[in-house]
Amino acid sequence: MEVARLAGVSHQTVSRYLKFGGAGMKAETSERIKTAIEQLDYRPNLVARAMRNRRTGRLAMLLPAGTAVSALELLAGATTAAHEAGYVVEVVTLGGSPQTWAQRALELSDSGLFEGIVSLTRMSLPTQRPGSVPVVVSPDYDDRMRGVGELADASHMAEIVEGLAAYGHRRFLHLAGDYAHASARERRQVYLDTLDRLGLESYGVIDCRWSAAAARQAVLDLPAGSGVTAVIAANDLVAAGAIRGAWERGLRVPADLSVTGWDDNPVGAFLPPSLTTVRVDHERLGRRVLARLLGVLRGEPGPEDDEPLTQVIWRESTGPAPDEAR
Repeated sequence: MEVARLAGVSHQTVSRYLKFGGAGMKAETSERIKTAIEQLDYRPNLVARAMRNRRTGRLAMLLPAGTAVSALELLAGATTAAHEAGYVVEVVTLGGSPQTWAQRALELSDSGLFEGIVSLTRMSLPTQRPGSVPVVVSPDYDDRMRGVGELADASHMAEIVEGLAAYGHRRFLHLAGDYAHASARERRQVYLDTLDRLGLESYGVIDCRWSAAAARQAVLDLPAGSGVTAVIAANDLVAAGAIRGAWERGLRVPADLSVTGWDDNPVGAFLPPSLTTVRVDHERLGRRVLARLLGVLRGEPGPEDDEPLTQVIWRESTGPAPDEAR
């Protein structure tokens, strides 16, 4: 197999990659195989497979209408993994209420159009009828496509606070997200717990509900003697609002005020200064979700994938605290 030769791996490794979209593999190995597939323009023969197995070669991914932009990255990862495994993916948007979504999923599973279905939003499925194709429900989002589980994990908030403390920061402000989201609640709690553990001070927690305008106003409203030298924002949009507020006050970032975000919005790397943030690998999550479905289709356990989806990216918006604040 030319792909295996070019990637410098075994045929079995390539086969496992094609089956599970690279999930559970070392990132370096997965990238070599992906590059080889692209260079050789390798495409599994869907028509031949359909004739042999009487299969459609099509998978469906269900998500509610009006889904967040982050889901597009997830879909990109899932679609790429499906293509590499010899499938095409069709996205089906769900209208109506969560109560009707499960019925729609079962209708699609009985339609004969797809070999398998992934729902990116939570739903309660009744028992499927014999002959229906499998429906796999992702555990990563609630019924409003708000991140839960690993996507809501805020352990990196502790790493951010610890890093800023090492820079000499002692008094912080947290600009929080919408508490209807588990991620916003978790980030606030880990922020408070870490400050308490390290003996640091919080000027307060301000509910910005993911709003850049609210974050800007929060920074503008800080009293001159607040002593805040570091602002920890719930996401990158909120961080951008905080930086704008600092600029309007004549505060330099990071010389006078360090600011951090969350999500690694691509524009953050190009801001002056570039934004310290937490990267969330939605594309890898998409590969993971697709691998679960492929495992069910083949009657095999999905591959283990223990690599974290998140990491702190330190950039120019954070630095040493002003001398007078240490």
